[in-house]
Amino acid sequence: MKEKIEKRQENFKAPIKLEMLVTVVNRPKADFFVDLLEQFGINMQMVTYGEGTASSELINSLGLSTQKAVIFSIVRSDKINKIKETLEEKFKTIRNGKGISFTIPLSSVIGASIYQFMCNQNKKKEAK
Repeated sequence: MKEKIEKRQENFKAPIKLEMLVTVVNRPKADFFVDLLEQFGINMQMVTYGEGTASSELINSLGLSTQKAVIFSIVRSDKINKIKETLEEKFKTIRNGKGISFTIPLSSVIGASIYQFMCNQNKKKEAK
């Protein structure tokens, strides 16, 4: 009887919360950061391209690039701290790799299979 109760409790784990990670980097570095984020088991990413809003005088005097890539990633909240630490380190150490990132909590996802895909949750035990 005790084994059955423990097994039921194991099946009723609280769902892993998801967040959207938004990362803005220079356009030539987009592929590098997408590959870097994939190492954390992120199944869903989207890259859009944008232009910075600095004036042309400021851009020319500081040698800035206005061509940006915005990476949207769906991330498990239990991995956010490690991802942010990694991004911060890469922003500091990679040539022309400056960027910013922030997260937005997701309050709901429709469909169990979509949720499992987004949080990279398999039926098998996940390797830690």
